[in-house]
Amino acid sequence: MRYIFIKGLIIKKYLVALLVLAPLVLLASETKNPKYDAALCKVFQEKIKVYKEKMRDDAYAKTTLESYKKRAKIYCTK
Repeated sequence: MRYIFIKGLIIKKYLVALLVLAPLVLLASETKNPKYDAALCKVFQEKIKVYKEKMRDDAYAKTTLESYKKRAKIYCTK
């Protein structure tokens, strides 16, 4: 395994790559694609509908539903 030395720190090479590339990936994911967003909006709206019908009554189920709602909000807003 290769290591990189930075001011007395030993860092594994793959960690450096992750630290450098992660912000670039996040920036790329911020760009909007209307077709992709519309498809994901439809998927999450359907997931919410079906999940509400079959949802259990516990904290995990409520958290899952909130996650679906959050993602629907992201993809359904224009």
